[in-house]
Amino acid sequence: MGHKTKVFCIGFQKTGTTSMGAALEMLGYRMTGGNWARDPEVSRVALQRALETAQHYDAFQDNPWPLLYREMDQAFPGSKFIMTIRPPEQWIKSAVKGFGTGTSPVREWIYGAGAGSPVGNEEIWLQRYARHNREVLEYFADRPADFMIMDLAAGDGWEKLCAFLGEPVPEAPFPHANPAHKKFFKRMLKSIRRRLGR
Repeated sequence: MGHKTKVFCIGFQKTGTTSMGAALEMLGYRMTGGNWARDPEVSRVALQRALETAQHYDAFQDNPWPLLYREMDQAFPGSKFIMTIRPPEQWIKSAVKGFGTGTSPVREWIYGAGAGSPVGNEEIWLQRYARHNREVLEYFADRPADFMIMDLAAGDGWEKLCAFLGEPVPEAPFPHANPAHKKFFKRMLKSIRRRLGR
């Protein structure tokens, strides 16, 4: 059985969205994320698909959800919105490391045609990141019951999240999903298997 209140994580990728998704799942929310990112028609179909998908889940993170906060707010009154943030210089460094020269239709939609990769487009990405955060803050001004900022790098965790959602604080540590660490361990495991001849 799902929660009645929907929770939309509307921070850009590489701001702790995966950790937030894991935390919400631990609280019992039905989570979805990373929807239609590779669909060449994402900018045209995202809203209709999001409205349909949102009927079946309680919590949402990753693209395209950060781009649709206004529409989701109108379609689902009483929803909660969480914007994860991190310092811009850390964010762009993580984006370059995580995405490299790779691009996707959803990133072209966010950052502009020809700027779907952060490499060589760092200034465009930083400007778009700052604009998104500024627009979200303006949109949710004077709505503390509906919106909050989470800065996981600064130590925000269960207490802040659970107070906002009205949930009990779990005894488990707050999840910190770090793809860089996962890649390191995958490489290490692959190396060990190679040495063992598996």
